[in-house]
Amino acid sequence: MENIDVIIVGAGPMGIATAIEAKAQGLSHLVIEKGSLVNSVYHFPKSMTFFSTSDRLEIGDVPFVSINEKPKRDEALEYYRRVAQHWDLNIHTMEKVLNVQKSENTFNVETEKDIYKAKNVVVATGFYDQPNLLNVPGEELPKVSHYFDDAHPYINKKVAVIGAANSATQVALELYYKGADVSIIVRESEIGENVKYWIRPNIVNRIKAGDIKGFYNTTVKEITENTLVLNTPEGEKTVQNDYVFAMIGYHPNYDFLKKIGINCETDAFNTPNYKENSHMTNIEGLYVAGVVCGGKNTSRYFIENSKEHAQAVINDIKNRK
Repeated sequence: MENIDVIIVGAGPMGIATAIEAKAQGLSHLVIEKGSLVNSVYHFPKSMTFFSTSDRLEIGDVPFVSINEKPKRDEALEYYRRVAQHWDLNIHTMEKVLNVQKSENTFNVETEKDIYKAKNVVVATGFYDQPNLLNVPGEELPKVSHYFDDAHPYINKKVAVIGAANSATQVALELYYKGADVSIIVRESEIGENVKYWIRPNIVNRIKAGDIKGFYNTTVKEITENTLVLNTPEGEKTVQNDYVFAMIGYHPNYDFLKKIGINCETDAFNTPNYKENSHMTNIEGLYVAGVVCGGKNTSRYFIENSKEHAQAVINDIKNRK
């Protein structure tokens, strides 16, 4: 079997950018993705608007033109499809990588469908597939979700949103605008200071006006079919509830990273062990790129400030040849 120069695990924006850089520098490549192209973007809410302007999301020298300054989810999906087609990238979607093992100077990349051989492997898997859990009774109920799709089904329903960052506040506002009876449960004493400047005043004022019920310094003790049991500053409180969106963040797939040999016991954020200048991990020829590099500090990297990872990785591979 052909020994590919670089196999990239994950076909998100960073996986695509790394494949483009490999092709531009004359390296053979293969991108393997367990879901669809830019799978995380595909699973964003249908009505989502990016926080960044379209020009900051561009990769591969392909212009990203959107109707408004900040593009929507569907525009991003169309853009990244066009980028992959423009560069004629070698991408296998709907093919999950099960394991990556190094034998001498070759990596064996095992998937659900085949085993591939590569001189180098880049892990660009992000974190969106691994939600942080509340770890409370009832979290497994069908009414509880860690992902938000669309507000329409929740008209006139009592919906609780757990969290105080960008995603949680945006979900709470959208549900409110569509006619849900919304509560937001915040562990801290206020909405997060890092919430985008055009969102934070809106959610804070809605809570002050009573349009959205705010529970500060509060945690969830239990979820039942019809209620939430909360630990509040005034003591335990039970509130009526139909649905819960636990928007408390995500983390990398540490089981997979550990399985393939990447050390993530480096700091309090469980950051993968890699060199800043090359993004090579503790295993020679095995790299990490994109938001996975931040570990549990998921606000450290995003599309626009991690695009340079692709060039760092491919330059190091070229220099080692």
